[in-house]
Amino acid sequence: MPAVLRGLYAVTDTALLADGKLLPWVDAALAGGARLVQYRDKSDDQARRLEEAAALKTLCSYYGAHLIINDDLALAAELEVGLHLGRGDGSLKEARRVLGRDAIIGATCHASPAFAEESAAAGASYLAFGRFFQSVTKPGAPGATPALLEQVRRRFSLPLVAIGGVTLHNAPQLIGAGADLLAVVNGLFGAPSAAEVERRARGFTELFNAY
Repeated sequence: MPAVLRGLYAVTDTALLADGKLLPWVDAALAGGARLVQYRDKSDDQARRLEEAAALKTLCSYYGAHLIINDDLALAAELEVGLHLGRGDGSLKEARRVLGRDAIIGATCHASPAFAEESAAAGASYLAFGRFFQSVTKPGAPGATPALLEQVRRRFSLPLVAIGGVTLHNAPQLIGAGADLLAVVNGLFGAPSAAEVERRARGFTELFNAY
């Protein structure tokens, strides 16, 4: 596990990154300073998912960043990369056993310190809370607040991830409340061009450098 998990956490979206955008736009996010990339694809096309994830691993390696697979332990194990588990998407203890002690394994905690306690005890590398703002990607997720983030910051030493409607405009209050990583989907990839993705990524990276 890396000594520091901090900065922009780019999360892919199949709709936003369709039509050949996945690799060039993730490349742009990495060029702008993204430290983690989560490959999130819920389709059943295993061959394509393996091909895309392998290509993303190569990109991340080039930039010294880390690839995280969403909710697919077998794919994460095959590529020897990290894993993110949502609530009810598998055993974190089992994932730790399979991937080893050095793998980055994240856990969704929604707005629940109790979930966070369970995840930390099971071996999570980071704890993800959200949604904090109106989210295009997860409109029904339980709401979290900066005050909650401050509370769990005092309680846990693990890196904290804030997700849900994060933009360059509202990001500073999340970093100020204790977020180590900002997981961004639409606020990063909902852009008209790869150049704009890189500009946004640099903006997020500069915010972290300011704190």
